[in-house]
Amino acid sequence: MSDMSQDSAGALKARIFDGLFAVVAEQGWRGTTLARIAAASGVSLGEMRGFASCPEGIMLRYTAMVDRVVLDGTVPTEGETARDRLFDVLMRRLDAMQPHREGILRFMKDLPFHPFLVLSLGAAMERSMGWMLEAAGLDSHGPAGLARIKGLTAVWVYTLRAWLKDDSADLAATMSALDRALDRADQVARSLDPAARRKPAEVAEPDVMVD
Repeated sequence: MSDMSQDSAGALKARIFDGLFAVVAEQGWRGTTLARIAAASGVSLGEMRGFASCPEGIMLRYTAMVDRVVLDGTVPTEGETARDRLFDVLMRRLDAMQPHREGILRFMKDLPFHPFLVLSLGAAMERSMGWMLEAAGLDSHGPAGLARIKGLTAVWVYTLRAWLKDDSADLAATMSALDRALDRADQVARSLDPAARRKPAEVAEPDVMVD
């Protein structure tokens, strides 16, 4: 694909995501249709047909886009703890979502009334958290990786709820919530790891969900 084609595809994707959350913010999820998203995006239904077959599909593509933004912006660093890397990764994830915060807020309010959507997005969220672990330099595979994914998903949900209530410019309340969630996850991980329990508290690295 040429650079021009990639730019065009990227612009189309951005317009559709903008349109999706504009419609959700105004109409709620129940009133979100492909026709309304297309109209809000300024694209034809034919273009929409080539992008996704349902609003849920657009939401899943948005989630994957946020993953890609975080992964593309990840720079390997030395000397940081796993906890620090996870904090950075999740805050950058929220930064990528910030332009659509109003629509995401309405979507999260409506989500409990759509159980099948909860199931599909729950699976997508766990896939995303696996990639976030990888971005932080932590293995997401095998039994230990699955445990990390479950733990980081709980951290993310807690932080996301705080972010949706945080109107401040510096997101201080959100960062504080993420700090607390990572601390709690670290405590739980250590309580389940006999080797970690034997480490002196003053020398144990705060490596959340790390073997």
